[in-house]
Amino acid sequence: MMFARALLPEVMATLRHSPAVALLGPRQVGKTTLALAVAEALREECPSIYLDLESEADRAKLAQPELYLADHQDKLVILDEVHRAPGLLPVLRGLIDKARRAGRRHGQYLLLGSASVDLLKQSGESLAGRIAYLELAPLTPMETPGVAPDELWLRGGFPESLLAADSARSLRWRQDFIRTYLERDVAQFGPRIATEMLRRFWVMLAHHQGGLLNAAQFARNLGVDAKTVANYLDLLVDLMLVRRLAPWHANIGKRLVRSPKVYVRDSGLVHALLGIADKETLLAHPVLGASWETWVIETLLTAARRDTQAFFYRTAAGAEIDLLLEHADGSRWAIEVKRSLAPKLERGFHAACEDLQPAKKWVVYPGVERYRAAPDVEVLPLLDLAQALAAR
Repeated sequence: MMFARALLPEVMATLRHSPAVALLGPRQVGKTTLALAVAEALREECPSIYLDLESEADRAKLAQPELYLADHQDKLVILDEVHRAPGLLPVLRGLIDKARRAGRRHGQYLLLGSASVDLLKQSGESLAGRIAYLELAPLTPMETPGVAPDELWLRGGFPESLLAADSARSLRWRQDFIRTYLERDVAQFGPRIATEMLRRFWVMLAHHQGGLLNAAQFARNLGVDAKTVANYLDLLVDLMLVRRLAPWHANIGKRLVRSPKVYVRDSGLVHALLGIADKETLLAHPVLGASWETWVIETLLTAARRDTQAFFYRTAAGAEIDLLLEHADGSRWAIEVKRSLAPKLERGFHAACEDLQPAKKWVVYPGVERYRAAPDVEVLPLLDLAQALAAR
């Protein structure tokens, strides 16, 4: 089964306006499939060539990159796993500038990378003003019609995990994915880290899903210092495997929580890290609510425009909003996430809304109907709110 990725039109539009586009995302999320779909869609406008820099044969073609790429300056060149050849980026800068002088100002290179810190840094330094960044997240309900929402939540949004023949094979794929990242991929992107130590930290994050970051507590549990924990967390965030959700703060005369929330971004990886094999086990597990909240938040942030800023809001007095979205026009949406078919709003949500005066107040729940919980609060399914965000 092939899924139509919602990012496809944006990748095409960005290539029509920028010389280079970096498509970033964790391994196996579908970057190569999307890039080839882009190439096919743009075939009549511009031919393309695909090079996988993990292939020795393709790397050999770039032994003299200036010569090889100069021969293909009339094509869209797709470079997969571009972090494997960091010395290529200064070459691309020169070729892009040369093509600009010749009148070709966009659609030259599509770079695919696993959200490498080095890739971001080097492309920012070498291709400043010549590159646009797009992020491909795991599959969401908007991209998987016909897939039961709870199945997507349980297995997560990595295509191979979602399409596995049964739950056991899906879990095994995710466990192998985690092992591969720990034993092979992490070493490519950061300093040498003990595999078992990073695994323990990743599992701790899954148990702590959606909680406030307490680096000192993680450090004590791991037997390391807080700086080491910060380095571990930075690495997993840069690999797009973990999210730090920032607290909203301003001088409003309230004592605000200032620590970020942290969570493993893909719900399927949360369940694999915790050994949750099926829905029955998940429903009895303490991570149930936090896992569902994470899945909802990630779905909504994937659907939102790139200029939307995301926060949570919490005061020392207990006022709280699970997800606060600030749009480019300055308006705010307050979103509460409830894993209940009869959600009830707590006093803390109303108090937070009094503080912030959001333009919209939403409650996302696992039901299928939309209704008003109050004159200015609407309860609705996740897919409905995701579509409303995408349509803004």
